This record gives sequence, C-alpha cells and structure tokens, in this order.
Amino acid sequence: MSRAKGNIAEAKAASFLLDQNFKIVEQNYYAKKLGEIDIIACKDDVYHFVEVKSGESFEAIYNITPSKIQKIIKSIEYYLKVKNLDVSYCIDAIIISNDDIDFI
Repeated sequence: MSRAKGNIAEAKAASFLLDQNFKIVEQNYYAKKLGEIDIIACKDDVYHFVEVKSGESFEAIYNITPSKIQKIIKSIEYYLKVKNLDVSYCIDAIIISNDDIDFI
C-alpha cells in the first residue's frame, strides 16, 4: 500500500475512533528501530494501540502477521517506558475495506 493510501486509511480510522469517544493521543509513533504504532488512543483510562490496515476486502487483516504483532508489542513497551506510563492497555486493529470499518 502506498503511503498516501495509508494516510487516508489512518485518517478514516482516527475519525472513527473520535466518533466512538476515544481521545487520540498520538499518531504514527516511531519507536527507535522497533516499529511504528499507527494510532495511540485512550478511552475510559485504557490506552489503545491501534494497527490500521486497509484493502479491498477484510483480508487486509492477514497483513497483521505474528512478526508484526511482536514489533507492535516491543514498540508499546518502548512507548510506555519513554513516556513513563503505568497504564492499562490493549492492542486493537482497524480494518478498512472500501467504506467498511471493522474495529477488532
């Protein structure tokens, strides 16, 4: 996926989260040599680390591989350490296919 298409998908995902009463904390957070977290959001004192994938079908979810999940986990650990946070959190995915949004 091109960076431009990725930016459009991430903007749609952020808008979706805002509509669901999430607060967007950061977008495109780069953890040194570990990876990127597409969206960091917060709702009800829980941080949500969101991976955004888009494509022409729900099958875009298959781009979230075990190695990608490990990079996300390491990036989250780095983020929490750098920000000195001790918070509840979860890892979510937003899959955008055409005009459908699935929040997992």
